[in-house]
Amino acid sequence: MSDVEEAVTRAHREEWARVTAALTRRFGDLDIAEEAAAEAFATAVERWPADGVPPNPGAWLTTTANRKAIDRLRRENKRDDKHKEARMVYDADPPEPVGVIDDDRLRLIFTCCHPALAMEARLALTLRMVGGLTVPEIARAFLVAESAMGQRITRAKAKIRAARIPYRVPSAEDLPTRVSGVLAVLYLVFNEGYLATGPDTDPVRPGLTAEAIRLTRLIRALLPDDGEVAGLLALMLLIEARRPARVSAGGELVALDEQDRGAWDAALIAEGHRLVRERLVAAAAGVAPGRYQILAAINAVHTSARDIRDTDWSQILALYDQLLRLEPSPIIALNRAIAVAELDGPEVALAAVDRLEHRLPGYHAYHATRADLLRRLGRGHESRAAYDKAIELAGNTAETAYLTRRRDQLR
Repeated sequence: MSDVEEAVTRAHREEWARVTAALTRRFGDLDIAEEAAAEAFATAVERWPADGVPPNPGAWLTTTANRKAIDRLRRENKRDDKHKEARMVYDADPPEPVGVIDDDRLRLIFTCCHPALAMEARLALTLRMVGGLTVPEIARAFLVAESAMGQRITRAKAKIRAARIPYRVPSAEDLPTRVSGVLAVLYLVFNEGYLATGPDTDPVRPGLTAEAIRLTRLIRALLPDDGEVAGLLALMLLIEARRPARVSAGGELVALDEQDRGAWDAALIAEGHRLVRERLVAAAAGVAPGRYQILAAINAVHTSARDIRDTDWSQILALYDQLLRLEPSPIIALNRAIAVAELDGPEVALAAVDRLEHRLPGYHAYHATRADLLRRLGRGHESRAAYDKAIELAGNTAETAYLTRRRDQLR
């Protein structure tokens, strides 16, 4: 890949959501915003190799995307049902009140997470429009076919247009009914940034994790007493703190037990721990913790240990038991089995993992976990087969490198 192509790719990842949100604010139409942004990036691919990368790529992309949208609206102005869109060409004001927080992407998230849409459609659409994830990346996150995911996103955009869902942060009384979907989206965006699912992108995308944290902070400002908002922010901070030690200089994933804990971000850990302690006080007062609060507490235990040998696995297991009662998910059960292996041994954990086979056949982490447990039990042939399956399913290049090395170390 040339330097110019790398610049376009980098600008796409960093600017897609910002450009799309700004266009949505101006023109009030998700299709126009997405298509104009895509055309602007396509123009960059054509022109930047010859003209050079502009001093301010983001501003160049925004200006070009606005022109593309205006050109489209002028062409469509000939149709009787396009008068409103045509008038927007000469009116830069947003079509709806913008709400108390002047942030384009936050408004776009709440638009995409409207309760009129099914939860799966909210998540998929927001990941596309706000997170800038590709349809294949989103499909992998949901473990569904790309074609089905593309149709889901198209239908969601059509419903927003037909229902005239406003582009704004909802009023205070509407926030509680909307925030759960927003938090789920932000968590998925963060996860894609922390460990990307696709082979055609960087293994870690700090721009996505930073944006997810920034938007979660804004939501916390809107809902300062919401425990799950605080829990998600704490969870993100504690995971992000470990990012500097997550991938080696050679581009290989570094497992938790091999990470240099001195490279972790102490300031993020301190802030995350403070938020977790606040929620523990609330739990002591009788406020039951939710999913993100429990996950944050698990990560607080991990980041409290100066060495992997100091990890309080019994506390982690108790937290996973609590989480599993709240949300009986096979992925949570898989993560719980890892704690079981540390306390009761790999044989007990393997039995728990094998019970999940029919529920996670296409999930690479299931096969990777099973491969590691079989390795620890000395069952090298079976472990190699499990590693092969995990490598086949894993999309992240750093993770694939790690799994390949572990497999090749087997005798």
